[in-house]
Amino acid sequence: MLSGLFFSCSSNSNFEENIISDMNPTPPVDSTIQATALYFPPINSNLWDTISPSTLGWNTNMEQPLYDFLETNNTEAFILLKDGKIVIEHYFGESAINSANPWYSAGKTLTALAVGIAQQEGFLSIDDASSDYLGTGWSNTDETIESQITVLNHLTMTTGLDYTVSNTNCTNPECLTFLNPSGSFWYYHNATYTLAQDIVANAIARDFESYFEEKIKNRIGMNGVWLSLGFANVYYSDARSMARFGLLNLNEGVWEQTPILADASYFNAMITTSQPMNEAYGYLWWLNGKASFRVPGATASFSGKLIPTAPDDLIAALGKDDQKLYIIPSKGIVVVRMGNSVGEELLGPSSFDTLLWEHISAFIN
Repeated sequence: MLSGLFFSCSSNSNFEENIISDMNPTPPVDSTIQATALYFPPINSNLWDTISPSTLGWNTNMEQPLYDFLETNNTEAFILLKDGKIVIEHYFGESAINSANPWYSAGKTLTALAVGIAQQEGFLSIDDASSDYLGTGWSNTDETIESQITVLNHLTMTTGLDYTVSNTNCTNPECLTFLNPSGSFWYYHNATYTLAQDIVANAIARDFESYFEEKIKNRIGMNGVWLSLGFANVYYSDARSMARFGLLNLNEGVWEQTPILADASYFNAMITTSQPMNEAYGYLWWLNGKASFRVPGATASFSGKLIPTAPDDLIAALGKDDQKLYIIPSKGIVVVRMGNSVGEELLGPSSFDTLLWEHISAFIN
């Protein structure tokens, strides 16, 4: 956690089935897929409706073991929403409701949504060459290779630029050299992601941060700030802001009745397998329930689901030091975990996801 960085989430300006009747005209509806109206907390307010786990029929005997597991594993903040309402909100140690934590790579999903909004507004197309917005010479490749790298490649980790360089965060041209044809290989390359923010900024002719604030942050009542850490641009916020962003995506880009991202085609593509090399990756979002997956730092694929103990339709924003945002559309659930590393020092998915979901599943089932 960034020492000394705190802000109040009460002040947004300061910081920021097709059931076919047959013999039975009124068949029972599975409660897990029955449509439920979502609750949205008000903007510029600390108010947020709650609902008790006992009202939901959840296993309250497993609530304390969940807290114990979280506390043992360096958690600072944990929130669980059901249909938008808070079921659990728990802070550990000296952390509190207004404590700021880094999203790290979980913040990639913020950028993915901003790219979709910029495309929706006609500033860019994800099928365009990156050089249309970054200019020629943004990489250490020739113009032919550079012109074949598209905005979509930045969103899907398929630029083909060399991931064996000493610093894969470096966005300087000398760090961005050719290795594979674009679209032919998947590798988790932070530098090419970071450049997606520059693509947006150049397309809209203003800084990325103010565009994000206007189009996403302020419209859904988030707090937070982007801070430069070396080559990276990292988002810091309280846990409720991450929960708000999760709720927005649970409702497919719409905040209550207000479309934040109205382009349903882009949203659906964002949370769907984006390329054949890593089934568990969309546009900077991680996807569960696929037959195989790749992880940051590896070139091999692993068989099985990303998080075998979690629902198949889970999508996730995952960051360094085990920053977690999980969304489960079939259950109307959003989960936030912010805090410090559990010791694996991984950038995205880890065994902690599997262990955490063992505890969450025991609680909600």
